[in-house]
Amino acid sequence: MAYPFLEYSFASMKKSLKSLEHKALLKTLYSLRIGAGLRQTDLAERIDEPQSFISKVEQGERRLDIVELKIIVEAMGASLPEFIQQFETNVNEAKKKISKS
Repeated sequence: MAYPFLEYSFASMKKSLKSLEHKALLKTLYSLRIGAGLRQTDLAERIDEPQSFISKVEQGERRLDIVELKIIVEAMGASLPEFIQQFETNVNEAKKKISKS
């Protein structure tokens, strides 16, 4: 089934772990944590998870659902809408870099 508002259909959707969008998601999470002045251990304590959980998320080894993402983002002092806005900015910047290459 194709969705006209998307650039792809779910039937042909590929794994996203190595996609430009997934890389932008990881960059956005990392930047938010660093900008909040938090170490991985600090963030892990705030969400009651081991430091290895944060490391795996930031390395792309562990995927997040939307509820987990919201908890993590709010633990870093941001709202989910703010995070999504920054994520979209990072995606657009990455796409511009690719189109210039």
